[in-house]
Amino acid sequence: MTPNETGFNRLVGIMDELREKCPWDKKQTIQTLRHLTIEETYELADAISAEDWKGIKEELGDLLLHIVFYAKIGTERNEFTLSEVINGVCEKLIVRHPHIYGDVKVNNEEDVKQNWEKIKLKEGKTSVLGGVPKSLPSMVKAMRLQEKSKQVGFEWDNTQQVWDKVTEELEELNEAVLSGDKDKMEDELGDVFFSLVNFARFLQVDAENALERTNKKFIDRFTRMEKEAALENKFLHDMSLEEMDALWNKIKKNTP
Repeated sequence: MTPNETGFNRLVGIMDELREKCPWDKKQTIQTLRHLTIEETYELADAISAEDWKGIKEELGDLLLHIVFYAKIGTERNEFTLSEVINGVCEKLIVRHPHIYGDVKVNNEEDVKQNWEKIKLKEGKTSVLGGVPKSLPSMVKAMRLQEKSKQVGFEWDNTQQVWDKVTEELEELNEAVLSGDKDKMEDELGDVFFSLVNFARFLQVDAENALERTNKKFIDRFTRMEKEAALENKFLHDMSLEEMDALWNKIKKNTP
């Protein structure tokens, strides 16, 4: 038995013991674990964004615990076993990689993605968009929808075409704003966001990471403003917009 197998079996054994003896673990259901799993996934995403390898290792362990926990509950309910979960994904990987485990030839990663979507349709999926979770954050969902539709050829030819679409959507948004129609504004603003996500994809930039980077930058600069104001015995709400703007520009000049 390898060290990895020993560690995995140890985790399974601990889970079995906790489920039997710990009042909290005994009480959990798939519903009570769901929000915790989402939280752990976001914590992993944060660690990845920060390239915090120690954090990534820790969060992967937490997610692995959740997987084992769900499998334990599935076994108790006679729905599935941990072994079935693992073997199921093994079979899926083999079937969806015929260029490795079969005689299909591919030239690049795009061929691999297209084959993947074709195989999923053969497995019973009714749409190439069917595998995109409804509960994904909207920006991530937009990226996944665009990536998947690309696999059947629904794609712009070049970056300029995508940018032209962005400017077209901005013009339509401006028309909606001038009309004063709130519903139309929301609709057109959504189109602008969607087209910008598409533009980011063509630039090979992760739109979600780009926005989160700006969020972090704003938090850093705003909290610096609060500290700078405090040094002058002031609060931001007591300052004029011009004073805050000057403070913001000062901080912006001295930070990345």
